[in-house]
Amino acid sequence: MNVLKHLPNAMTCGNLLCGCIGLVMALRGHLETASWLIGLAAILDFGDGFVARMVNVSGPFGKELDSLADVVTFGVLPATIVFQLCWFQELGAISYGAFLIAVLSALRLANFNIDTRQSESFIGLPVPANAMLIASFPLMSRYQPQYDSIWQNDVALGMMIAFSFMLVSEVPLFALKFKTFSWAENRIKFSFLIASALLLLLLQFAAIPLIILLYIVISLFTK
Repeated sequence: MNVLKHLPNAMTCGNLLCGCIGLVMALRGHLETASWLIGLAAILDFGDGFVARMVNVSGPFGKELDSLADVVTFGVLPATIVFQLCWFQELGAISYGAFLIAVLSALRLANFNIDTRQSESFIGLPVPANAMLIASFPLMSRYQPQYDSIWQNDVALGMMIAFSFMLVSEVPLFALKFKTFSWAENRIKFSFLIASALLLLLLQFAAIPLIILLYIVISLFTK
C-alpha cells in the first residue's frame, strides 16, 4: 500500500479537525486561538491539492471531502467568530446575521464543485480568503490593538457579513495555481505574492484585509 496516496486526504482531515477545535475555542471566547486554527487550516487546504498533484492522486472523493471540511473551517467557524464579535458588541439578535457567512460559504462550495468555469480561475471570492479576512481581526485585536478603533464598531462588523456576499458573486478572480514557475506566464501571480509579502512585513495582521482587497482589484483589472 502506497501511504503517500492517502496524504492529501489526511491533510484535508487535518483541515476539518482545525475547524472543529476552532469552533470550541470560538464558543469559549478564545477568538485568537480560533483564528490561528483558520490560518493552519488554510495551509493544509492549500497543501492538500499541491501534494495530490505531486503524488498524482485525484478523484471525486477527495474533492467532496475537501468541500465538506471547508464548509466547517472556512464557513461555520468564521461565522461563529463574527457572531461572537457582534455579541461582545451587544448587538443582540442582529448577531445571528453572522451565520449568513456559513450559508453563503456552503452555497459557494456547492457551486464550485459543479461549475466547470472554475478549473483554472475562480468565480467569486474563495471561502479560505474570506475566512482569513475574518480571522485577521481577532489577531489584530490581540497583537495590534492600535487598530481597534478602525474595526471594533457596528459598521465594520456589518461589512464583514456584507463582504461575504462576494462568495456567491460572478466576479472572476485569478487562482494561485502554477503549471510552470516562469515569470512570463505567472507575472501577475508573482507580483501579487511579492506585494502581499511586503504588506505582511510592514503591517502584519492588519495587512490581510488589504491583501484580500488587492487580490480582488488585480483580478478585476487583469481579466
